[in-house]
Amino acid sequence: MADAIQNATVFSPSKKRMNPDDSDDFIAKKQPPPSSKPSWEDPVSALANARHEFGEHGGVNMSIEASATFTVMEPETLSRMFAGELGPDRDFFIYSRHFNPTVLNLGRQMAALEGTEAAYCTASGMSAISSVLLQLVSSGDNIVASQTLYGGTHALLTHFLPRSSNITTTFVDIRDLEKTEEAIVEGRTKVLYFESMSNPTLTVANIPELARIAHEKGVTVVVDNTFAPMVVSPARLGADVVVHSISKYISGGADIIAGAVCGPASLVNSLMDLHQGALMLLGPTMNAKVAFELSERIPHLGLRVKEHCHRALVYAQRMKKMGLKVIYPGLEDHPDHHLLKSISNKDYGFGGMLCLDMETEARANKLMNLLQNQTQFGLMAVSLGYYETLMSCSGSSTSSEMNQEEQELAGISPGLVRMSIGYSGTLEQRWGQFEKALSRLQDSGLLSKN
Repeated sequence: MADAIQNATVFSPSKKRMNPDDSDDFIAKKQPPPSSKPSWEDPVSALANARHEFGEHGGVNMSIEASATFTVMEPETLSRMFAGELGPDRDFFIYSRHFNPTVLNLGRQMAALEGTEAAYCTASGMSAISSVLLQLVSSGDNIVASQTLYGGTHALLTHFLPRSSNITTTFVDIRDLEKTEEAIVEGRTKVLYFESMSNPTLTVANIPELARIAHEKGVTVVVDNTFAPMVVSPARLGADVVVHSISKYISGGADIIAGAVCGPASLVNSLMDLHQGALMLLGPTMNAKVAFELSERIPHLGLRVKEHCHRALVYAQRMKKMGLKVIYPGLEDHPDHHLLKSISNKDYGFGGMLCLDMETEARANKLMNLLQNQTQFGLMAVSLGYYETLMSCSGSSTSSEMNQEEQELAGISPGLVRMSIGYSGTLEQRWGQFEKALSRLQDSGLLSKN
């Protein structure tokens, strides 16, 4: 790997030097002062402390670098860039499949959010997950993973990687720390993979203990934090790499597909290596215009997450009082409630997702139909983090890649309704819509009245 690319930093001056030999302390006229070290106490504080990128002409928002390719002032510069002598750490760019300045800035924000040394963003959450695993794991190696994962990730580990790369996965109940430790084979297992809050069953991972177990055996810990941005900071709890589907809470608009890899600078730069980088060579490139859109949404992510979580907690408490089988880690009777309280960031709540177990798919479908088409409580759609409430029956949708036995092991019942709680309308307005739909379901005879 070329040294300059390997050692590239994601925190660098933003104006290209006319002379590649200019000193590193050059700062353009409109360049903001260097930021202080990001806070490791609170994600919002860390984002506020991250460097603010100004526009080319002094605009308060950064400029969009929409170019696919980049020019140089001297012909020798190109060869020096391809030799690894000059790179994005000194603001020299080759091609946007490698590094792009606008995407790089979004990566800085993601690194601040997750408290990692570096981050880079991709065209989708699955591309972030698959690229990281392909970078860290080679043919003949093994991954130990939670048995409760997003269906697409489960399919990647169960079917695609064994066929394409001779990479096997051992699935375990990560709540059982002893069995997790037993599943890790020293020298062969390279990654321990799990979600901070599992999709869809909302099991909370004991990240500090899982990281300890993995690190004692020399294994890299990769955590998908899509369900819990702001709520949980896996890297601060011991995880080595954090991946995201930015399409969800971080976007917030259900209009963008994107992903992110947050971790050590050495990993991010290895992913972009010209010869062996999974992101560079497989090419799940984020469009600079998408990166700009997302960078404008991250500053108010904390406010949005707090409202998602607040409403989810209120709804879960009220649903429980109605006698419904509700799964939400903010409820004191949830088996992982105290664990989440002990590892979560203060004041952000317990997550914006909740599940209702209606036991049968027919009952789940009837409830969702009433909630969308008669009372307008929410929308039947996959994904999460939208300002409207989104609902889906997990077993027949986002977890359908898993067979019946795998779903049973993961704790996914046929009637499990996953809800991403939105914040549009007033809380009481939406709750009234839910109550009306539930009353109609009871009147239909599909649900008994308590």
